[in-house]
Amino acid sequence: MSDIRKELEKRILIIDGAMGTMIQRYKLSEADYRGERFKDWHSDVKGNNDLLNITQPQIITAIHKEYLDAGADIIETNTFSSTVIAMADYEMQSLAYELNVAAAKCAKEAIKQSGKQAWIAGAIGPLNKTLSLSPDVNNPGFRAVTFDEVVEAYYEQVKGLVDGGVDLLLIETIFDTLNAKAAIFAIKKYFRDVKKESLPVMISGTITDASGRTLSGQTLEAFYTSVMHAKPLSIGLNCALGAKEMRPHIEELSQIASCYVSAYPNAGLPNAMGEYDEHPTDTAHYLEDWAKEGWVNIVGGCCGTTPDHIKHIAEEVKNIAPRQLPVVQKELV
Repeated sequence: MSDIRKELEKRILIIDGAMGTMIQRYKLSEADYRGERFKDWHSDVKGNNDLLNITQPQIITAIHKEYLDAGADIIETNTFSSTVIAMADYEMQSLAYELNVAAAKCAKEAIKQSGKQAWIAGAIGPLNKTLSLSPDVNNPGFRAVTFDEVVEAYYEQVKGLVDGGVDLLLIETIFDTLNAKAAIFAIKKYFRDVKKESLPVMISGTITDASGRTLSGQTLEAFYTSVMHAKPLSIGLNCALGAKEMRPHIEELSQIASCYVSAYPNAGLPNAMGEYDEHPTDTAHYLEDWAKEGWVNIVGGCCGTTPDHIKHIAEEVKNIAPRQLPVVQKELV
């Protein structure tokens, strides 16, 4: 496996597209989600996509392989909700570690089947609880979770992903920077504890609307400044917006980031039914435009995108030079 940094110097890398959209195509039933092992589970589990790493691993592997065949260089593990905190929705907290190991194995199997070189990014989602915002409008000081609890949850996830054999760690869809800081702390603590060199860390935030801010109120520059101490391999944006709406934010990020820049937007904005209509060629042309402007190093898709989107994106950017890393002055002049 070659060093991803060397590859990033040469070309724009492709990250995969949405997992949920692809799972929906299988039209799975409650029984499919449960599999044999959880057939008597006491609560409904349909919709727990991460559980499929254990009950239907062949489906997750097949989806990864579709993205690899479409041209993806980086595939994300199906672990967006594989933490003790998020799994509490299904009362499956005890499975958190196992889900992460199983997800990494599904991704490894897909790479083996495809016969191509690719990197596995351990996907670390934002959680369904936030450290910066109160869920109680009558009590702004209330928090549903503590910083230490979030760190503990992410620590277990990181351990599972690393034990499963991922190549990178991707803290993604960040709408609350404090949650992201807890994830960064957990990663650093884990590698300190096991006395190993840390895997490269990718960080991807989410601008939630036209204000250009994260859900917890930070501007893009403030968000970047808050996480740059982690010395990430890349910083980027994903989710919430389509490429058309994300464009000015990617332009801004490309001008302030001292590391590589990633961008994987949704397939446009959702329609009245919550579905995504943007054609793969349209998404690809937006990203081709960013590549020609010299703004990006890693591109792909988020909600609503499919292997077809990734195929078109890969095709459009393959002959365009990647964004050059800026020379950052270390001293004030």
